[in-house]
Amino acid sequence: MPQTPLTLTTTLEDSRLIPPATLRGLRGLGIGSVGQLLAHLPTRHEQLEAETTIAELVPGAICHVRGEITATRPTRGPRPRFEAVLHDGTGRLDLVWFNQVYLSDKIAPGVRLRVQGKVAKRGPMLQMSNPRPEVLNPEDEPERSDGRIRPVYPASEDIASRKIEYAVQKILPAALPLVEDHLSPAFREQRALPELREAYRMLHAPQSPEEALAGRRRLAYDELLLLQLGVAMKRAHLRAHLRAPALDAGDVVFARIVKRLPFALTPGQRSVIEEIRADLSQARPANRLIQGDVGSGKTAVALCALLMAVASKHQGALLAPTEILAEQHFASISKLLGDSKVRLALLTGSTPASEREATTSKLEAGELDIVVGTHALLSEDVRFRSLAVAIIDEQHRFGVAQRAQLRASASDGFATPHVLVMTATPIPRSLALTLFGDLDISTIRGLPPGRTPIETRVLSSHDRVLAYNTLKARIEAGEQGYVVVPAIDPTGVESPSGPLVDIRTVVNAMESGLLQGKRVAALHGQLERGTREAVMERFRSGVIDCLVATTVIEVGVDVPNASVMIVEHADRFGLAQLHQLRGRVGRGKAKGTCYLVADPTTPEGQARLAVMEQSSDGFVLAEKDLEIRGFGEVFGTRQSGLPPFRIADPFRDRELLLMARTDAQAMIDASPNLLGKDELLLRKRLMKAHGKSLALADVG
Repeated sequence: MPQTPLTLTTTLEDSRLIPPATLRGLRGLGIGSVGQLLAHLPTRHEQLEAETTIAELVPGAICHVRGEITATRPTRGPRPRFEAVLHDGTGRLDLVWFNQVYLSDKIAPGVRLRVQGKVAKRGPMLQMSNPRPEVLNPEDEPERSDGRIRPVYPASEDIASRKIEYAVQKILPAALPLVEDHLSPAFREQRALPELREAYRMLHAPQSPEEALAGRRRLAYDELLLLQLGVAMKRAHLRAHLRAPALDAGDVVFARIVKRLPFALTPGQRSVIEEIRADLSQARPANRLIQGDVGSGKTAVALCALLMAVASKHQGALLAPTEILAEQHFASISKLLGDSKVRLALLTGSTPASEREATTSKLEAGELDIVVGTHALLSEDVRFRSLAVAIIDEQHRFGVAQRAQLRASASDGFATPHVLVMTATPIPRSLALTLFGDLDISTIRGLPPGRTPIETRVLSSHDRVLAYNTLKARIEAGEQGYVVVPAIDPTGVESPSGPLVDIRTVVNAMESGLLQGKRVAALHGQLERGTREAVMERFRSGVIDCLVATTVIEVGVDVPNASVMIVEHADRFGLAQLHQLRGRVGRGKAKGTCYLVADPTTPEGQARLAVMEQSSDGFVLAEKDLEIRGFGEVFGTRQSGLPPFRIADPFRDRELLLMARTDAQAMIDASPNLLGKDELLLRKRLMKAHGKSLALADVG
């Protein structure tokens, strides 16, 4: 019976090319088909030394040699060792491993073995001490190495990289001809990109380091191009097909709005508001990212946009990632609009059922102008009469699908409100182009008058008392402060070693005695809403000297009298989070001071804290955070709502990213839905990669 022709969807079992034991290990990695094995790319490559025969071995040289084990001898005692004799038909090589008697379990007479190590002369014999051994499978023995470059694959306990390598080499000759390219020869030639099947060959079986780099470059470009095509397609669809209410953002309305603010707008705020005014006056839905450093005044900018909606007889919504931040926004906006006729409401998961029902009814009836809330605003029962402006704070905590859901929550003819996204985490350009490529980007430059850089000091746990003494002195001078800890209670937190005070939790900090005699209160996400509001109000009014809190105070908390912050176990936080936290102090007349208490054990942790001491510029810190931790750690799948890259690194591949962005925009300008005859394969791969995460199903 003839064998069915191989395809990329053929299971590895049906291909009959892979041994059963290897199949089991590959299945554990989620690899079940020919195409999946081809797409399992190496993470790096290592240069192998050429193999030689035993007769050709040179004392003093590091060599590779293979042969058959003819004798073994384990020796136990004061100096245990394992000895073996290797023959390859040209001579004998003695092998010895000190303190590795366990090797006798897998190396025995008759075993085929390849070893790498330094050759020495021992009397008339040649010997290798502690060589690196590789047991060879006689049925699947790799060809003799001639100095090739070996791919190193992501592996597991059940299957080693070399087993994966052998499997890939088995399917490669049959699989590569099946790979179709979605880029034309002329397009590839202009950008010096190899053919797609050749790129896979270059990564799996490179003939030189240059080939491996060229193969990686092509596949990295493809990843970046598909994402840029997705955001460009979504952006083009929003602009061409969706309608939003054109708001009255003229000078008269704007002057009335600015008059409500108790402070003068900074030049940076005015510049961004002008961009927003231009957006909101159009019937095309705005889709803009507003970024600014800690304390740059984003809330005032957001309020101006919301009031433009209200002035035009429409509604506005402000969506925050946490209840505490939503409550802070609601409190500050309520204060600013205290004597106005603007109807304002708060809607979170803690809102009582009766109050929630009343609020949602008023929203749908148009009896509320502005609603501030959390994910609760995304519920199906929340409908707006005429939602014109939706503002999402701290965008990186919401997925793309959530943003689309908010757009679709209007119940009138305008299904798409203007969407403004705010973040106090400055975003490096490479990340902005990747995660927010469908957004226009505005940056609030500068800080309000009177703000001074916050002094930051890193202290070891041995020296933390210096920080607490400073905090107590500032409290006695009439100021306030924060102590930030990683957790709420000690449950599940391992006990400290040594005599030092351990402050990892709110409970530890409250019981430590370091702030004895001061008025201290706890604040964290597990408190009831009423309790949180009461604690914050007492802190604002000066009844509480210090808040001991988790990272719930990271954004939105504005108490000008707070001047000192102590962050315990600071090495557990990322740079962006530490920068946000320290931005809670120094917001008034007193100089802000932030102590980072930590005993970092890794070079990465030490580097992050050193950067915090050196710079108070959020944009500098964002670039450094990306450089130290990498793209995947700073903005993972959960935060961005996008699949992770397998090959591309937007930070390292910035030039490729810019090229992919330019190419993608040109493609979408020429063919918004990629439905041309020569574009169908590219569209198919785009939809598979990003159709769901970018909600492209409604495009084209």
